[in-house]
Amino acid sequence: MLLVSAASIGFFHTLLGPDHYLPFIMMGRARRWSRAKTFWVTAVCGIGHVGGSVVLGMIGIALGIGITRLEIFESVRGNLAAWVLIAFGLVYFVWGLKRAIRNKPHEHRHLHDGGLTHTHTHVHTEDHTHVHDKQQASITPWVLFTIFVLGPCEPLIPLLMYPAAKASLAGVILVAAVFGIVTIGTMLGVVLLSSYGISLLPMARVERYAHAIAGATICMCGAAIQFLGL
Repeated sequence: MLLVSAASIGFFHTLLGPDHYLPFIMMGRARRWSRAKTFWVTAVCGIGHVGGSVVLGMIGIALGIGITRLEIFESVRGNLAAWVLIAFGLVYFVWGLKRAIRNKPHEHRHLHDGGLTHTHTHVHTEDHTHVHDKQQASITPWVLFTIFVLGPCEPLIPLLMYPAAKASLAGVILVAAVFGIVTIGTMLGVVLLSSYGISLLPMARVERYAHAIAGATICMCGAAIQFLGL
């Protein structure tokens, strides 16, 4: 029954927490990650997310720290992760908005001999922004990983404490494994299915604002955690 509870709680906890998948969906779309890269970034962040709470729970069990103290520490971690997510989303939104404004396409008209004219559309900052895109592409996954390591899996520690109280190390390991596998599997499933669905939508008109939209979405995820308790 405890393993069934771990699996069901891991699934619904992940599904009802948009911060578990929206950042990867939006950043993958904005940064044009391949599905393979989106998969691995999500998986590694999921491992860090679950692993942080597993390590904390194991330390608490080994030192005999009460569940109340561990939950207080988890709450502090959760608040910190939410504020970092808000800050990252806000900064990325501002950067994306400035990039969209600078990269607004415009036309130039050219007059040729014989009275023929033609126009072409381009942006002046395209080459310049590619340099910054490459730099941010290498940083962004690590920022997300840091945020997810900070973010706690609140239901996990109470689940670990019950088999620990029964002096069952195997039970502790099994509960942590089932919870982690289901949580990460749900994250991957939602991210990959949603990313594929978004790729089928006509997004050409808003493509220029993809980074700003991603930043705003991440910021709202952080706000939902901090102020709505999601």
